[in-house]
Amino acid sequence: MSTTLKFTVLLLALGFCRGLLDNYIDEEETEAPDAQASKFGSLWPLPQKVQISEVSFKLTSSSFKIVDAKESSAGPSCSLLQDAYRRYYEYMFGSTKKLGLSKSRRTGPSELTELQVWITSPDSECDDYPSVTSDESYELSVDLPFAVLKAPKVWGALHGLETFSQLLGHCVPRNIPNCVNATTISDFPRFAHRGILLDSSRHFLPIKVILANLETMAMNKFNVFHWHIVDDQSFPYLSRTFPQLSQQGAYHPYTHVYTPADVKMVIEFARLRGIRVIPEFDTPGHTQSWGKGQKDLLTPCYSGSKPSGTFGPINPILNTTYDFMNQFFKEISTVFPDAYVHLGGDEVDFTCPIQTFSSSWNSTGFKQDYSKLESFYIQRLLDIVTTTNKGYMIWQEVFDNGVKLKPDTVVHVWIGGGSNEEMEKVTAAGYTTILSAPWYLDLISYAQDWQKYYKVEPLNFNGTEEQKKLVIGGEACLWGEYVDATNLTPRLWPRASAVAERLWSAKDVTDINDAFNRLSMHRCRMVERGIPAEPLFSSYCPREYKGI
Repeated sequence: MSTTLKFTVLLLALGFCRGLLDNYIDEEETEAPDAQASKFGSLWPLPQKVQISEVSFKLTSSSFKIVDAKESSAGPSCSLLQDAYRRYYEYMFGSTKKLGLSKSRRTGPSELTELQVWITSPDSECDDYPSVTSDESYELSVDLPFAVLKAPKVWGALHGLETFSQLLGHCVPRNIPNCVNATTISDFPRFAHRGILLDSSRHFLPIKVILANLETMAMNKFNVFHWHIVDDQSFPYLSRTFPQLSQQGAYHPYTHVYTPADVKMVIEFARLRGIRVIPEFDTPGHTQSWGKGQKDLLTPCYSGSKPSGTFGPINPILNTTYDFMNQFFKEISTVFPDAYVHLGGDEVDFTCPIQTFSSSWNSTGFKQDYSKLESFYIQRLLDIVTTTNKGYMIWQEVFDNGVKLKPDTVVHVWIGGGSNEEMEKVTAAGYTTILSAPWYLDLISYAQDWQKYYKVEPLNFNGTEEQKKLVIGGEACLWGEYVDATNLTPRLWPRASAVAERLWSAKDVTDINDAFNRLSMHRCRMVERGIPAEPLFSSYCPREYKGI
């Protein structure tokens, strides 16, 4: 067969396959919304109240400064803000400085030379850690003689700096690269808990990957990093109290562990961006890696009257189990400063045949009832964590199984795409609730699945207004079975950005066309900032991702 004929056959085959693919994929899912500029530019997530005028001002790297307002309670000693000023200056002018575009002296808009940041509360919380009750509100006024960013606390100021950086664009004449319209913004988050779950057990995530995604979370105004740090597959957390857990349970005891210095770095990096770090140490299931370094921690499975050599969940019968948990969570309470720790409690495997209980256990009514045993263990664990002065979050199964919970327990709903019934049940019982069920980003599909995440309404369940006030937010979850450092970031962004706007912006912000146009530009901004966020649809960015 000639080369030309082979090439023709190949083209026909490819065309046939593409035709099959086009028939297979839902056309509505793949077709992009109308690509027209949004009146809100590239703001993401959309602020609560925005007024943008046609008056514009240019900014140049040589003259523009971000400074503390004279009235601000946070001055030059607030390293959190000083660090943010440098970061956002680089975001705004880094690329134009490299291209040599910021030195244009042609006539154009008036020049804006200063953004004054004013922390209005006497206590700026500059040296504190963010919490679920942190005030994240801010007001931004862009006008001459200078722009003003007001916020009660530093957390709102961080969000306001991100918003200001998003206002920058190109003005007429086109050779002025940095320009901002006169704007007035009053903003605050709709939900207090806006999280991203990353899984560092199925595949180890290098620290630089975690830090890069914390940076991107701040660009999207997420404020919780839910660190699912250990699981069946590996135990990369290096415990000071029980170093054998990672020595035996990590993929590698030196290269694939998070040292105390690593953990401290992640926590501080997150704090400087207004992000809480909530660790998850999931038990009694998902604990096979724990048992490699801690003798007798797991339940031995039996084949008839003899041990089979395999192990089930955490062993709830031995007192040594609770001695271990007491010491371990005392350490966790000192390492992680957030008020909450996630205790898991999901997907406990009851298929492990166990030895008949002693008569003393049978007399208490367990009689090899696995669900009662699980509840007994969970209750003991919750009591242990309570003594460390930590609150706890748990997956919904713990609530479903009737375990007695503290009133301030946070129940994490994950089962079922909509989970309306579960949300109704949990809130009716009076528990604070966060939602993840519709936002499992590891479940990927072809085309623009960001739209289905965007269309979720967290309060779309039957319940009173008091019940709905108990929903403090949600999390986008990226589990790690098929995710590591090679594909985590593009798989997460900008799909997680859709969740970010749903949790931040007003309930009536639902226009898919407007969202597509803003998100497309926001995605290009992340790319320009060095984040390999995947495209939404056929398009291009003014400055494409350059790779490493």
